[in-house]
Parts: sequence; structure tokens; C-alpha cells
Amino acid sequence: MEHGLLTIILLILIIIGVTVIFYLYKKTKELRLEAEKLSKEAKEVLQNNIKEAENKKREILLEAKDEAIRLKSEAEREIKERRIEINRLEQRLLRKEENLERKLENLEKKEEQINQKKLQIDELKAKLESLIQEKMIEIERISGLTSEEARNILLAEVEKELDVEIANKVREAQMKIKEESEKKSREILSLAIQRCAVDHTMESTVSVITLPNDDMKGRIIGREGRNIRSFEAETGVELIIDDTPEAVTISSFDPIRREIARRSLEKLILDGRIHPGRIEETVEKSRKELEQEIKEYGEAVCLEMGIANFHPEIVRLIGRLKFRTSYGQNIYQHSIEVAHLAGIMASELGLDAALAKRGGLLHDIGKAVDFEMEGSHALIGADLAKRYKESPVVVNMIAAHHGEVEPMSLEAILVQAADAVSASRPGARRESLETYIKRLENLEKIALSFEGIDKCFAIQAGREIRVIVKPDQIDDIMTQKLARDIAKRIEESLDYPGEIKVCVVREIRSVEYAK
Repeated sequence: MEHGLLTIILLILIIIGVTVIFYLYKKTKELRLEAEKLSKEAKEVLQNNIKEAENKKREILLEAKDEAIRLKSEAEREIKERRIEINRLEQRLLRKEENLERKLENLEKKEEQINQKKLQIDELKAKLESLIQEKMIEIERISGLTSEEARNILLAEVEKELDVEIANKVREAQMKIKEESEKKSREILSLAIQRCAVDHTMESTVSVITLPNDDMKGRIIGREGRNIRSFEAETGVELIIDDTPEAVTISSFDPIRREIARRSLEKLILDGRIHPGRIEETVEKSRKELEQEIKEYGEAVCLEMGIANFHPEIVRLIGRLKFRTSYGQNIYQHSIEVAHLAGIMASELGLDAALAKRGGLLHDIGKAVDFEMEGSHALIGADLAKRYKESPVVVNMIAAHHGEVEPMSLEAILVQAADAVSASRPGARRESLETYIKRLENLEKIALSFEGIDKCFAIQAGREIRVIVKPDQIDDIMTQKLARDIAKRIEESLDYPGEIKVCVVREIRSVEYAK
């Protein structure tokens, strides 16, 4: 029984082994076939890639050849153009050389002609001198007078004629003295203006501070607005923070406070630490720096003008004018300009130039504090000058420069004139658009009120009016009279700064057609 069981197990094992061997053989065959298939596919892919590479290679070679041919053709074309240009330049040079040679030949010929003419002139001159000598001898023989006696007679007759002419000239000169006096005064003013020209700034009651970013606005305001309240309390200005990107505005009628606030805010923004304690410290530091600069500005202008013996407070007030403007004109520069003008005019007229300069420099000193005191700036300035021991003449020059009191000296009158010239020169003060347009319209209206006017144009910002007349009604002689009449009418009718040039144009055009 056991032997039969073993035999069965053995048979089962043999069957299993044969099955496994068969399965393995079959699997090996399938793998071999699959490997051969993959090998064929790989060879095909490799062959395809080789073919594609060869095709790409041929395409690249063809493109390279095309590019080389194109570059070669462009180079040949450029070389050809250069050769043409070189040939053209060579031709021009040859033509210029030929022209120069021809001109040189012409010059040589002309030089020869000139030399020949010079010889002819010398010969004619010698002949003329001999003829004059012969004629003089003949005239002396006929008249019975020597050349000296004839000369004396002629001189006596000429003297009589000259006496009459001199008398007429003297009478004409006397008639023109009044006209020349006015002209001379204008020349003195013109000379003074030409020798003194300073810059000016536009009037402003606000200053705009540029911020690095809009986040800085929040830091300036601070928690619950404590920073901005502290800043406004310390500086006495109004700080405007609106929707303007990266900018805040400082507003104040006091230019010194506005300048202190501007400097303080710029330092705070640059430092980055913005809090009440830091604000107080920065404002105080800026105030001290500005006071020192004001003193330096006053001392600098006194040194520049050569004026000494000023009270220290007067020097400080002069420096404060650096930050004061009126009608767009900087008062510090205006005072320097008036001092120069008054000094130059005083020198031309033989007056005290140093005194005129002193009065001109101090004439607007009241504007340094006029927003703190009641009254006109001229009287305020006169009171300040009197308080700080200025001479009565200088006090009067300050008080009288706007005609509020009578001038006591010629120098005071010169300060009045210099102030008017400085304020009225072109560009010194800002003028509104409406006033500007109205002035131009009035100029043109005055010119058009005369008969015989065709057109007129106010030009050069109202500094010149150009009048075109009708040539059939106004002749050349009348144009001068018309220009004088228009200028006189403008002087009588308008208030204007500086001078207005009147230019009258008379034009005649004759046109014909050849058929």
C-alpha cells in the first residue's frame, strides 16, 4: 500500500516537473521572439533617426549656402556703392581743383590789370599836378593876387558863412536842451538798469514737501493725530495732508515760520523718527539754523554793497527779507537791486552814492515785520530805522519812497525812482492774465483810433506795438508823425512799466504779370 502511494506521488512530481519545464521552455521562446521584435524596432528607429539627421544636415547646409550667397551679394553691392561714391567724390575734387586753378589764373590776370592801372593812375596824377601848377600860375597872373592873398579872402568869406551857421546851430541847440534833458535822464536810468540785473522768485504762501511714499503721511499724522498737532503747535503753520500722492503742503503767511516748518519736516522725513519729542527738538534746531542763515544773509549783502555801521538788528531784518516776497518779487533781491540802481544814478548825477545805496537797501526794511505790526511798510521801516539810530536823511528816504511823506533830499527822490524801476522792469512782478490781455487790448485800441490805420498788433508781451498803415492815405513823412502821436497818446492814456516801442510800417507792393 505504501509502495503504491509513493509511486503515485512520484508520478505527480514527474508530471509537475514536466509541466514546469514545458512552461519555462514556452516562456523562453516568447521572450526570445519579443527580444527579436524589439531589436528590429530599435534598428528601424535608428535607421529613421539617421535618415532624419541626414535630411537635417542637408537642409542646414543648403541654408548656410543660401546665407553665404546672400551675404556675398550684399557685400558686393555695398562695395559697388562705395566705389560709386568714391568715384563721385573724386570727380568733385577734380572739378574743384579745376575751378581753383581757373580762379587762380583769373586772380593773376586781375593783379596784372591792377598793376597796369596803378601805373596809369600815377602817370595821370603827375600830369594833373603839373596842370594844377600851371593853372595856379595863370590865375595869379590874371587876378594880380598871390595864392596867399586869395586864400585869405576865401577864408574871410567862409568865416562869415560859418558865423551865421553857428548862430543857427546855437539856437537849435537851445531849443533841444529840454528834449535832451529828458533823454539824458532816460539814458541814466537805462545805464543803471543794464548794470544791475538780479533774479526774482514767485510769491507763495505755501510750500510743498515731497514724500518718499504715501505711508509717510500716516507717520506724520501719528496716533490720533498727536504728531501733526505737535508739529503745528511748535511751528505755528498749518500742515495740509490731502489726496495729493506723495506730497504734503505747509501753509502760512509768515515766510519765516513756513521756512522753519519746511526744513523741520524734511529733516523728520529723512530721519524717520517722528514723535512729539523729536518734533520739538528738530523745530528748535531748524529755528536756530535759520536765524544763523538770516544773520549771514544780512552780513553778506552789507559786505557786497560796501555799507557798514549797521545795527545788528538791522542786519537781521535785512536777512529776513530773503524769505519775503511781494507780487512775486523777492524783497531781498529787490532791495539789492534798488540799492545798486540808486547808487549808480547818484554817481551819474554827482550825488552821494553811498547814502543813496544805504537808503535803497533799507527802503523796504518794514516788510520784514509788516505782518506782525500795524501800518504801512514804509512807515514801519522808518520807525525801525529811527529806533536803531539811522540818520534822519535815511529815515526820510525809507518813509518817502512811496510818497507818504515829502522827500527831504535828492537821494530820497532817486530811491523812489529806483524802486519804481525795479518793480516795473519786465518780468519783475507777476501780472494776472486778465490785466495782461486788457493792457494789450488798450494798446491796440489806441493805435486803431487814428485815421489811416489798416492793422495793428501788440507784440513782445506789450513792449512793442506794430502799426500797419494804408499806403494810399499815409505817406512816408507822415509815418514818423503818426508814430510820435501814438506814443504820446499811450503815455497820456495808459499806466505801464518800462517802455513801449511804437513801430509804424508803410508797405507798397506793385505786381504785374508778363503774358
